[in-house]
This record gives sequence, C-alpha cells and structure tokens, in this order.
Amino acid sequence: KKTEQELKDEEMELFTKYYMEWKGGRKSGNTSYTNIPRFYYRLPAEDEILLQKLREESRAVFLQRKSRELLDNEELQNLWFLLDKHQTSPMIGEEAMINYENFLKVGEKAGPKCKQFFTAKIFAKLLHNDPYGRISIMQFFNYVMRKG
Repeated sequence: KKTEQELKDEEMELFTKYYMEWKGGRKSGNTSYTNIPRFYYRLPAEDEILLQKLREESRAVFLQRKSRELLDNEELQNLWFLLDKHQTSPMIGEEAMINYENFLKVGEKAGPKCKQFFTAKIFAKLLHNDPYGRISIMQFFNYVMRKG
C-alpha cells in the first residue's frame, strides 16, 4: 500500500502533466516557437563594403518599385476627369457626389494603378450619411492623393 504522501505526490505529478498538456506547454511537443521567422538583421559594419553596397542597391530597387506605383500628374488628371464625368446628381451645394455603381465604372476605366482604390471597403469608409448612398468626389480624390 502507498502512503498518503506518495498518493499526494503522484496526484500532483499527474495534475502537472495533464495541466501542461492542456495549457500547451512545451512538454506536449508544441514546437511552433522554433518556426518564428527572423525579422531583424543588423546593419553592415563600415568594413563590410559588399554588404553595404547590397543594402544600398536593395533600398534603391525598393524605392523605384514604390515610385512606379504612384500616380503621375497625367493619371491624376485623368482620374479627376472620369470622376467628374460620372458624378451622380443631385449635388450637395457645390460638392459633386458619386454612387457606388458609377464608382465601379470609373474604377474599370481608370487603369491598373488606380484599381487598388476602387474597393467596397474604401467606398464604405468615405460614405457619410448621404440619403442617396453616395460619396464626395473631392473626398475620394483627396484620399487617393494621400494614399497613392
């Protein structure tokens, strides 16, 4: 027969084992923490010329790619022209408005760089208590200029 102390020790051992398995402790074989990707790389030292050149070149390529994504002046003018052409009446004071249907039409005609701005999420974000379910063309255009 086991003594009372041995029974308590055995009970505590089983409790700890099952608790760690339930909690997701490391004893259960959960090794997801070993798969965390590396996200920090130290800056190259002054004597590591090749690494410095690689860093400069990769930064330049990244900035060129981002620059190509930006809308140039001609594309912005074309977007404004399309938005103005597809505005939905009635105007609110001096402010031109556009409904979702026309918003999507402009998105199809505006070109591939503008496609990212013609989403339901962005339309909903700019929608403010309009009884006809429209957004302000000026607010949308300013949004594009800030984000793009």
